Amino acid sequence: MKIRQKKAPGKTIKRPRFLYSPQYNPAGIDGYARAFIEHLQQKNYSPATIRTSALNLGFFIDWCFERSLMYPEDITRHVVDRYRKYLFRYRKPDGEPLAFRTQTQKLVQLRNLFSYLCKKHVLLYNPTFDLELPKTPRTLPRNVMTEQEVERVLALPDTETILGIRDRTIMETFYSTGIRRGELVNLRIFDVSRDLGYLTIREGKGRKDRVIPIGERALLWLDKYLNESRPSLMIADDETALFLTNTGWSFSLDVMSNLIRNYIKASGIPKQGSCHMFRHTFATVMLEHGADIRHIQKMLGHTNLEATEIYTHVAIKALKDIHTACHPAKTERSIKEDTENS
Repeated sequence: MKIRQKKAPGKTIKRPRFLYSPQYNPAGIDGYARAFIEHLQQKNYSPATIRTSALNLGFFIDWCFERSLMYPEDITRHVVDRYRKYLFRYRKPDGEPLAFRTQTQKLVQLRNLFSYLCKKHVLLYNPTFDLELPKTPRTLPRNVMTEQEVERVLALPDTETILGIRDRTIMETFYSTGIRRGELVNLRIFDVSRDLGYLTIREGKGRKDRVIPIGERALLWLDKYLNESRPSLMIADDETALFLTNTGWSFSLDVMSNLIRNYIKASGIPKQGSCHMFRHTFATVMLEHGADIRHIQKMLGHTNLEATEIYTHVAIKALKDIHTACHPAKTERSIKEDTENS
């Protein structure tokens, strides 16, 4: 059983032990978890989904083994409740608790595993039946950049150099399209339709393809990158990745995040973030400039409109203009009335 994992040289990727250990019990909780992961692969789930499922289940299996819970029959509803409380009380190395969203993800994978075991008649009773999940807060995107702040970040790369041209092009692409980090990393040179002005995202989140427009300025930088930078970065003629590192590799997710984070930090804007800041900013400025929310939903690749509607709460500029124009308590009027009354 293999989980496809792409990595840059020297980059260590966390791997769930129960999948790679040569010693495992096919009739044990670890063996059945391996069978469940293989079941997901056979159903053509994305590599990212499978890897996340394996990591979440690995967390549970390690917890079980530490308590000598070796077989599916050992997992009762009482054990599941103990695990749920453990997740709530767990502290990461930095002392921070697990986010409620993370706790929910781990419990959902546990529920999926035992649902699978019941369907395969390994268990007669599902100990996760009616398991209550933590209520996940619906938070607004944090640290959305203003248009002026984006331009400050975009102006940082030294565009007299090969890497500077590449970095400016990467950030222009993020800003112009709002695509996810993994979608940009997976772009191939044939995914860019420069004449028609769109990108093809192949197997984005949920393994769904979509076509999205890209602006003129970003296309100009793409032309400059493809003509002046990429040929110098290539080390293999058959490399099709659009954006290449200085060693000729395609980017890993972590390397891409660090690249963008360093530019945002160097810009001096009082906000922290990385690639996803451009995605949030893209959606917010599009909404503020009059784009229909359903069009933004399609460009972002959101399955339902609720995921996109959070940006209606972030795009405050239009509401502020209306408030300024319509609210009677204006500064000039208040000062004048106070003067007359005195």
